Amino acid sequence: MENEKQRTGKVTLVGAGPGDKGLLTLKGAEKIRLADVVLFDRHVGAEILAMIPKSAESIDVGKNAGRHPVPQDEINLLLLEKVRQGKNVVRLKGGDPFVFGRGGEELEFLSEFGIAFEVVPGVTSAVAGAAYAGIPVTHRDHASSMHIITGHAKRYENPDINFEALVSAGGTLVFMMGVAAVESICDGCISAGLDKDMPAAIIEKATTSEQRKFIATVGTLAETTRENSVSSPAVIIIGTVCLLSERLDWFSKKPPSGRRVMVARVTPGPSRLSQALMALGFHVDELQCAKIEPLTGPGCDLVKALDRINDYSWLVFTSGVGVNVFFDHLIESGFDIRSLSHLKIACVGPETEKETGKRGIRVDYRPEVFNGAELARGLAGLVNSGDKLLIARDKNGAGDLTSTLSDNGVAFDDIAVYEKRVVDDVFLHKGVKIKQLQYDFAAFTSSSGVQGFVKAAVGAAGLDLKEIRAVCIGEKTAETARAYGMQVFVSEESTIESMVNKFKELCV
Repeated sequence: MENEKQRTGKVTLVGAGPGDKGLLTLKGAEKIRLADVVLFDRHVGAEILAMIPKSAESIDVGKNAGRHPVPQDEINLLLLEKVRQGKNVVRLKGGDPFVFGRGGEELEFLSEFGIAFEVVPGVTSAVAGAAYAGIPVTHRDHASSMHIITGHAKRYENPDINFEALVSAGGTLVFMMGVAAVESICDGCISAGLDKDMPAAIIEKATTSEQRKFIATVGTLAETTRENSVSSPAVIIIGTVCLLSERLDWFSKKPPSGRRVMVARVTPGPSRLSQALMALGFHVDELQCAKIEPLTGPGCDLVKALDRINDYSWLVFTSGVGVNVFFDHLIESGFDIRSLSHLKIACVGPETEKETGKRGIRVDYRPEVFNGAELARGLAGLVNSGDKLLIARDKNGAGDLTSTLSDNGVAFDDIAVYEKRVVDDVFLHKGVKIKQLQYDFAAFTSSSGVQGFVKAAVGAAGLDLKEIRAVCIGEKTAETARAYGMQVFVSEESTIESMVNKFKELCV
């Protein structure tokens, strides 16, 4: 029994919120980061699912191959099985796990077996959906209470709701999971004495860039829902607070609300571009098109170069990835960084310079135009006779840097410290559906990102790359996109800020 206890892990019930990644709590994000296994529901936002570690086992319990919900008893047994394997298990639920999320039932089951568990509350769509539609669920002039009711019922049955009690209690009524039952909900309210002209609203896919809001009355809401083909998930709100929606609606007025962008990723970690676009109101999906493979094993070119570091006068970086791979190796190998004190540092542009700055190192030279040829020309005018450059970069780095240095008689060693490799299963990664072409734009910050996207697109029958509107960070990336026939838009500078400005310009 003692050995079994030692092997048993822990289950954490995490509320993922209503969809907007920004509404996930800090604690919830940390629990996901540390998970060995994640069991998630179908209404968890794609951006939150993208936070699940690649090392973790991800299990969709919202539906099985037959697209039917996984029975609750099977979910319970799966939780028990994984936690008994000593795994750190996260049960990830949309909204709040205790607000019609059946979280209590799952924990009751686990408690019978003495399994340790924890609960991380989530933002419920009952409140967030209203807030993103400009509807305060309580207001001193309209409602001093709110009531949250499930509109979900067994198939072909109407929900069992005490409408008389709800109507007599007053306040704001919020019905969750009620799209299929919207007519019976409205009829029930009217039959219980609620004025058919009482304001009402339905918010579809609340808090996401696909959110749609429709304001009506209790008497017309069912028809409005049918006419606009509103689908689940959606929140129904009934009460005079709905009258405030037009004046207080901040979300739908955020330009460019509803525009969808696919951001091709190569480097790991948070994407500043994705975060900036989401802050503007874009719906962003990320596609991990390639992965970084450090080339820093025993006997590698970097190790050899460090052995003769005194032969060099300049250290040159062409990407932030190169900076991080280089210095990560120094730390892991125990290299004395003071041995670099005689070197001057050059980089290709501001994004690379930011990464050197994070290492506490100031850049001595950066060209005004951010490309390899300009970097080489600038360095040719700065180096002294007898100086030698150490270039640490991608294995498949562009040849304009080295060819220009050679033309100017500059001595250098060009070493590969990493390689970008296209992800083999990129087409299926994180459920991104390129073949549906649901994106207004694709964003590329490297040529390898373009190549990875194209590899994914090859598996999409009927996808015409000429239909892709590609926003690229610089001319090199743009050239790659043009070679595949994409419609190309290039940022003025090779910076994330400039890319964001290009998106603003395109969406005016």
